[in-house]
Amino acid sequence: MYDPKPGDRLESLDTPSMIVDLDIMEENIRKLMGILKPTGVNIRPHLKTTKSPILAKKLEEAGAKGGCVAKLSEGEVMAANGFDDLLITCEIVGPAKVGRLVELFRSHPKIQTVVDSEPGATAINDALAASGVEYPIQVLIDLDVGLHRTGTTPELALSLAKHIATLSHLKLIGIQGYEGHLQHLHGREARETECRASMEILVRTANMLRENGFDIEVVTTGGTGTAEFCATTSGITEVQPGSFIFMDSDYRNAIGGFFSHSLTILSTVISKSESERRVTIDAGLKSLTTDSGYAEPKDMPGVTYTPMGDEHGWLSCDDGPDLPIGARVELIPSHIDPTVNLHDFYYAHRKGVIQEIWPVATRGKVQ
Repeated sequence: MYDPKPGDRLESLDTPSMIVDLDIMEENIRKLMGILKPTGVNIRPHLKTTKSPILAKKLEEAGAKGGCVAKLSEGEVMAANGFDDLLITCEIVGPAKVGRLVELFRSHPKIQTVVDSEPGATAINDALAASGVEYPIQVLIDLDVGLHRTGTTPELALSLAKHIATLSHLKLIGIQGYEGHLQHLHGREARETECRASMEILVRTANMLRENGFDIEVVTTGGTGTAEFCATTSGITEVQPGSFIFMDSDYRNAIGGFFSHSLTILSTVISKSESERRVTIDAGLKSLTTDSGYAEPKDMPGVTYTPMGDEHGWLSCDDGPDLPIGARVELIPSHIDPTVNLHDFYYAHRKGVIQEIWPVATRGKVQ
């Protein structure tokens, strides 16, 4: 029976499989901590990348303070696996979701969340009050700093803060502003300039709230593409990078090679064209996402990947090696977060020997 385990070599894995080079991953973590820890900001990695309480704990051991999740259902899994110092970074709206938040918070009072509207805040407050929970949940105002996805405006932040102050079961502790539109902006100078403009909006709004009597302890922001700029902006207390741990080609093309590719999808050549320098591999749309472009064959200059349906992909080898049937190839994802969401396990190795196997615990947790 097929049963991969630590000590096996990568050659024993069936494909497609998601593999992680531990030496590279650990160096990425060291690099991130090395540039951000000296700034004094808290590092709260976004766990929508790793989807793993095991990796969340590894990041915490390396110096992180808690973690972020995008969705409530991710938080439920993380907390059930012993990791509950969490900020839920997306709004919790709707009776079903609010009810789940109440139950999660009842058992895990470290949970924090964001609000960007008076109706959203009121619904959470009323559900908590009706549940019999006696203590308030810590909330942050979600501020739009240019992404225009969620978040209130600076002009409306004060009225929202005043509304929260009237609610018995919400405690305002901070403000969040995510400049997601800048994460993949090419050119370091342009990215820094635009990022600092977004940070000015965020910090100015936090200061305005303080001037009006609100105790804003947390000002949280940033991603892999901007964290170093955010962390060196006066007034920022916390950053939320995530993709740095594995990287992908989209981030590399935007910010360069400071962080290295630690995660790849291992695939096998299963068919070969008789008339063209092209082979078919067993990794298609169910193994690699394409929203940020196509995956790249690792260490194979002159070879390009094209998905050919759910289960298959082409490798065109016009300027590369002649790949035989049965050859193994590694592919670098173009967008790491949704690619991880397609797989059940990470196979973490050193020099080709599997050391650990980690379930992708929050795979499919989109609610």
